[in-house]
Amino acid sequence: MIDPAPPALVPADDGRFYLTTAIAYANNRPGLHTLYEVIGADAIARWQRMRGRQTRFLTGTDEHSVNIAQSAANEGRSPRAFVDEKVGLFREAEAALLISPDRFIRTTDPDHVRAAQEMVRRAHANGDIYLGTYEGWYCPNEGFKAGSDLLETAQGYQCPNHPDVPLQWLSERNWFFRLSAYQERLERWYAEHPDFVRPDYRRNEMLGFIRGGLEDFSISRAGASWGIPFPIREDGSSAQLPDGSWDPAAGTIYVWYDALINYITGAGFPDDPAAFARWWPADLHVIGKDIARFHTIYWPAMLWSAGLEAPRRIWVHGWLLAQGGERMSKSRGNFLDPHDVVRALGADGTRYVTLREVPFDRDTEVSWDSFVRRYNADLANDLGNLVNRTVSMVHRYLGGERPAARPADAAPLATTWAAARDAYGARLDECLLHEALAALWEFVGAANRFVDAEQPWVIARAAKAGEAPAAGRLRGVLGDLVEACRLLGLALAPFMPGIAPRLLGQLGHPYPYGPAGNGGPPIAGQLAWGAQAGEVGRLGPPEPLFPRLEPEAAPAEAQ
Repeated sequence: MIDPAPPALVPADDGRFYLTTAIAYANNRPGLHTLYEVIGADAIARWQRMRGRQTRFLTGTDEHSVNIAQSAANEGRSPRAFVDEKVGLFREAEAALLISPDRFIRTTDPDHVRAAQEMVRRAHANGDIYLGTYEGWYCPNEGFKAGSDLLETAQGYQCPNHPDVPLQWLSERNWFFRLSAYQERLERWYAEHPDFVRPDYRRNEMLGFIRGGLEDFSISRAGASWGIPFPIREDGSSAQLPDGSWDPAAGTIYVWYDALINYITGAGFPDDPAAFARWWPADLHVIGKDIARFHTIYWPAMLWSAGLEAPRRIWVHGWLLAQGGERMSKSRGNFLDPHDVVRALGADGTRYVTLREVPFDRDTEVSWDSFVRRYNADLANDLGNLVNRTVSMVHRYLGGERPAARPADAAPLATTWAAARDAYGARLDECLLHEALAALWEFVGAANRFVDAEQPWVIARAAKAGEAPAAGRLRGVLGDLVEACRLLGLALAPFMPGIAPRLLGQLGHPYPYGPAGNGGPPIAGQLAWGAQAGEVGRLGPPEPLFPRLEPEAAPAEAQ
């Protein structure tokens, strides 16, 4: 039995829903582990659109850092040419996975430059930034690191999130943000908004960090040319020169301060006040555990300093780990290339196995074999077999004419469906995507057991022999199965948007939603048992949706 869901992620009363992913670091081609959160967020966005909510979904790339500038120099290229290539790889991978952002934002976009500079100006006007000197370790991929956050190894100190990137010891004069001034307000915010950070254990981790005392953090870099120009000189005057360029002596905005601001840029800040008023605050940020502090502590303080609201909720997911618990990375050669996986499993199969095999609330070890087992068991055997034999039996016994489902009070599967549907919606709203899919698969199992128990082939023989009640019973049983498949096709659309129209097509039902889940009727009505009862139609020919895979057919990166 599925336990009752915790409080759902509901949008504002105006019926809109704004969600974001973290923006990906544009230093290399993405692995499937990099895109995991984007796949999950895309399923959530599609679900919200299908519910009839005006939905804005933002994803993109983080393109400013010392490491990117150095990597570009090593290749004899400009940083812009370097990131343009990498961004193209991310966009290609997202397209292959049927990701549907309303905007793919880049931190090099002109409106984001304006947004970041405006946030600096507001913090300065509010007295929340000051000049100081920083001395300590700097991770080129992540920024300045406290000694307590580093790993001490035989090779020296390492960033736990980027162990293959050498740390730099820096001493420079920077602008600092007064995070310490927001200690009490953050503690109060966490107390008044217990669902601000989820899952709960991540909230407790962040609350413990706050209670340990907050330190001010650097928001500028001196001497770096690849980044957003810092808009204020040391004397407080504008760093913009008469020709519109920026004084290089003012430095650049620290990459993490810059990157976080993308969420409000994507909502219209500061160029479109009407759009910003419509979309902010965000209903949901989906992020990885390694960047939780920045999003759940630094980011609210930055927003409050600028006179803006904090996001409503932040979901912190774990990592895909290689066997043995090792973090996936290209340098280790232990990651899955998304294009290879899509070629093997299809876009929908890749989306499904990733979100079903990997709980959205914690770290999980995965392997190519585990993905293939999940694909074959759940898709090829369970769902694929249910749809294929339902469609085949309707053609064989009823000549392809679509039978109507029996009323809910006369259909055993209707009660089972109601429980599965409600659990599915509740878990999806709460970002427990793996549990949402598990609820649907309980119904898939029930439908397959229903076939085995009712044995339509036996009923068909009885009808052919002239037994009067058999013909009506056969139509009722097959009608219930067609209805079960229709409901599953619609419910699975946020997770498998390419398969859903094909599945509905085999049942002779039009797919009422656009490619991103927009434009159709509210999904709640469509997921009612018998919602389209009385509509006459014919089934399309049976078509295998999920060809079975052989385990040895592993992508090269996974071997």
